[in-house]
Amino acid sequence: MKKVKEEKCECECGCENENKCNCGCDCGKNMKHHGHCMNNSGIYGLGFIGAAIFFIGNADTFKEGVIAFLKAIVWPVFMVLEAFKFLIK
Repeated sequence: MKKVKEEKCECECGCENENKCNCGCDCGKNMKHHGHCMNNSGIYGLGFIGAAIFFIGNADTFKEGVIAFLKAIVWPVFMVLEAFKFLIK
């Protein structure tokens, strides 16, 4: 019987271990993607679209539109800032 070579974990933590990665997941063999190790770029992308619609929709001039687009890129900063303001009250 041929021995199958196990592939190394290729999740975001960058570990070199075949069976366990540094983020605590159980990678197993021949698994390249597992939900809790993947980044959340899809969620960020949807948030970016929603933030762009919100911020650009409230802009009145082209300059405000450009600033609104830049705000949409860094929308998580505003969310965390407001959360901290709420927690400090």
